[in-house]
Amino acid sequence: MAAFPPALQKLIEFFRKFPGVGDKSAQRFVFHLLRQPPAELTSLGQQIAELPQHVTRCQVCGLVDDASPCRFDRDSNRDRTIICVVAETPDVTVIERSGEFRGRYHVLGGVLNPLEGVTPDQLNLTSLLERVRADKVREVIIATNPDMEGETTALHLKKVLAPLHVKVSRLGRGLPMGSTLEYADEVTVANALRGRQNL
Repeated sequence: MAAFPPALQKLIEFFRKFPGVGDKSAQRFVFHLLRQPPAELTSLGQQIAELPQHVTRCQVCGLVDDASPCRFDRDSNRDRTIICVVAETPDVTVIERSGEFRGRYHVLGGVLNPLEGVTPDQLNLTSLLERVRADKVREVIIATNPDMEGETTALHLKKVLAPLHVKVSRLGRGLPMGSTLEYADEVTVANALRGRQNL
């Protein structure tokens, strides 16, 4: 016999699909929702339902934003000749908070992970190569996480960018190995940007 009614169990299973959320956390989320007024739940449901209408992926860089081209690609004050490559949209927010970067971004939509079936053809790589050629990019900064998948992705990017004769750099080692960019503080990210190294 199931521990919870089907409606609750279904919602628990939904939350368990979120990254880093196990059974206990999913249950806490569901019971937290049950303590909210019905109007709050209706509002939350409506916001989730409307999400696809209010956000889109930028056709230039892959960033999730409210328009395409995104706010960074529309900003004429940003340097088109420097591209910072990140795995996901939240990484852009972290780098922006550092206040050190005034170029453009490119979001891969993940990192290489053969164990989970993530291969180069599943990443946003083709448009990166097109941008490097079209915008006469002089430097590509690789800002993937300093873990095994991030390093593998960085080495692959270095290889595919080599024929284009563009400077390829990596964030400096201000970011500890095995950490994630999303949780790094602004000072660490700023130091990592200033201390970036050629690959």
